[in-house]
Amino acid sequence: MDVAMENYMRLPPMSRSIATFTFVVSAGIVLGVLPAKYFIFHPFYLFQFPPQIWRIVSCFFVTSPGLGLLLDTYFLYTYLSQLEVGNPRFPRKEDLIWYLAFVCGTILVANHFTGFGFMTFLPALILAMAYTVTQEQSGAKVNYMFVTMPAQMMPYAMLAINLLFPGGAMNLLLQLHGLFAGHLYDFLTRTWPNYGGGRNLIPTPAVLSRLVRSAESFIQGRFGGPARPSGHRLGGSGGGAGTGANTSGGPLPDSWRTRGRGQRLG
Repeated sequence: MDVAMENYMRLPPMSRSIATFTFVVSAGIVLGVLPAKYFIFHPFYLFQFPPQIWRIVSCFFVTSPGLGLLLDTYFLYTYLSQLEVGNPRFPRKEDLIWYLAFVCGTILVANHFTGFGFMTFLPALILAMAYTVTQEQSGAKVNYMFVTMPAQMMPYAMLAINLLFPGGAMNLLLQLHGLFAGHLYDFLTRTWPNYGGGRNLIPTPAVLSRLVRSAESFIQGRFGGPARPSGHRLGGSGGGAGTGANTSGGPLPDSWRTRGRGQRLG
């Protein structure tokens, strides 16, 4: 038990915390311990008094029922850990926090304007992170459902595979929100500055950096500092884990690793 806990604490801190919280919340909902109605998103609850603003965040922590409880949590950790550790676009914690805030906010705004009325958004967030991760793997090849393809095609394969499952069309529409959010972030932070002659239109706010530094100083002073990650990306670098490559680690077969399948709750 001590060895398992030690290995757990060596995982990237943000990724392990978010994935663990997602699993606990979703398992509680599946088992009937936690009521799902307190985690789903709906604008109605934001205009109550007091406003239930936690729903803006909690709706991204609910997996699909059944096998999705394991798969969605696995994919969430896989892609998030590749963003947190070893990704040059997110050298600081606040950069990753800002990315998540922007992507999640964009998904919620897109859901409002499209009018589909989705109430949970974890599959969209997973697709957005998969898109961002694979943009850094140009030239890498991955295997997905027995098909070898460029790594940057993986998010589109994840969308297409939904059509093979019952209810997959709605899940595809939900994941399109994530694809839009990931693409918008990439355009505003990399494509436009590098090829459009402009600048990063959504830099990490300085106030967020100060908040993160203050929180780190408080934790270090109170508890002696947080556990450090092992310093390796999940499954290695390049075309490794999370994209279905043969070189990726983990207990699941390659054909399952990047399905990213999930359905909205309710």
